Amino acid sequence: MSRFGRLGTLLALAATLAGCGDGGGSSSTIGSNTGGSGGGTATGTVDNSCSLRNRQNWVSAQMNEWYLFPDTLPASLDPTPYTTVSDYIDALTATARAQRKDRFFTYITSIKEENAYYNSGASAGFGWRLTTDASMSRLLIAESMEGGPALAAGVDRGAEIQGIGTTASNIQSIADIVRADPNNGLYNALGSDTAGTTRYFRVADSSGGNVRTVAITKADFTLQPVSPRYGTQIITDNGQRYGYVNLRTFISTADPQLRAAFASFKQQGITQVVVDLRYNGGGSIDIADLFNNLLGGNRQTSDVMGYVAFRPSKSSNNETTYFAPQPESIVPTRLAFIGTGGTASASELVLNRTLPYMGSNTGLIGANTYGKPVGQIARDNAQCDDRLRVIALSIQNANRQGDYYNGLASVVPASCRASDDLTRKMGDPQEASTRAALDFLQGKSCTPISATASAQAAGEGPRKLLQPARPSVAQRDVPGLF
Repeated sequence: MSRFGRLGTLLALAATLAGCGDGGGSSSTIGSNTGGSGGGTATGTVDNSCSLRNRQNWVSAQMNEWYLFPDTLPASLDPTPYTTVSDYIDALTATARAQRKDRFFTYITSIKEENAYYNSGASAGFGWRLTTDASMSRLLIAESMEGGPALAAGVDRGAEIQGIGTTASNIQSIADIVRADPNNGLYNALGSDTAGTTRYFRVADSSGGNVRTVAITKADFTLQPVSPRYGTQIITDNGQRYGYVNLRTFISTADPQLRAAFASFKQQGITQVVVDLRYNGGGSIDIADLFNNLLGGNRQTSDVMGYVAFRPSKSSNNETTYFAPQPESIVPTRLAFIGTGGTASASELVLNRTLPYMGSNTGLIGANTYGKPVGQIARDNAQCDDRLRVIALSIQNANRQGDYYNGLASVVPASCRASDDLTRKMGDPQEASTRAALDFLQGKSCTPISATASAQAAGEGPRKLLQPARPSVAQRDVPGLF
């Protein structure tokens, strides 16, 4: 069980990300059933029914007990006008959202769906991660997942989806789809998140520009946190060897994959590492702890890794985390973290916790991160399959640095701006962000990231990962996943 196992602690991003990048979130161990009555901003009592009003009252009670920003909750809020639990939660958190403290980080989800994903990476979809330009007129593949239908159809990073249809004869261009419905057109065109949903795509392949029509059917697949194709590498560049590790999501199955990666680094004497978290929306604190421990081979068990703090009324849950070096841990001399607006939560935590010990030998490469120095706990209403993920804790490094709600660009002492180059695979020494990371490790000069900088493709405007207003569990952790 994790340190906060009874609360189901996680660092999750969560929902609509309009105009500010992307994100996701995840869980470590799962919380307990917390049904019962209590005060709140809703009226009524909490009983054993699963009526909308009762579920809203239950949410209100949990928020009043646990929410990290209780002063932002309305003194009273009639749930009657809200036709869903999610809409009611959005209204409860509106003030904190306006203050950039809770940008849809508190949400309701399915216990069963969340358990299936966090325990094994189980998901249903095409198995690709989608990104768009600012106008949403171009839809591109940021990466395709092993075991997913998209990669099996030969559609991978850098390909462009030019049109979508339910048959080969009714494919509409991306521009027409967005023009007809700017808010939900693309999401509707991609179909429901259920196995067996088929769509026809006009695809321009990344190499050669070959355009073809391909039918792809959504299927259940297991997402690999570390890609077996490029997730772990030893890169030789300019006469020096560097480790490269790309983590997609902080779920439990990342544990053995990260250990294997660092065991390889340790065996080969690697001390400089590129940590690629460019699309990683966050996840389990346990896996974040493991990651920092694998990067902390020279740390002592008396060295503070970081702090977790709850609201004053729940301060008994506060905790100080200390390093616990693992058999696979390395002693790094320089670290280059690749990030974008899709880098959030646990990803930011790992980087932030290296700063007190590595200082300017840790660099942020790419673009500014999302900015989420808070975490959720799980409160379960099991009979209704409701899990409330409520912001309940703040996180800091050993120097008490936190509150990076505007991203880490203004926090890190060293950064280098770089684009996310879809023309090459991640981890390719010539891919723009990987190249910039290697240059940083080699001590070369660069242009720092501004606090408002966003990832850009070479020759294009800013891009952002495609994310629906109500993402699935997997999409919270793996932004852009469809």
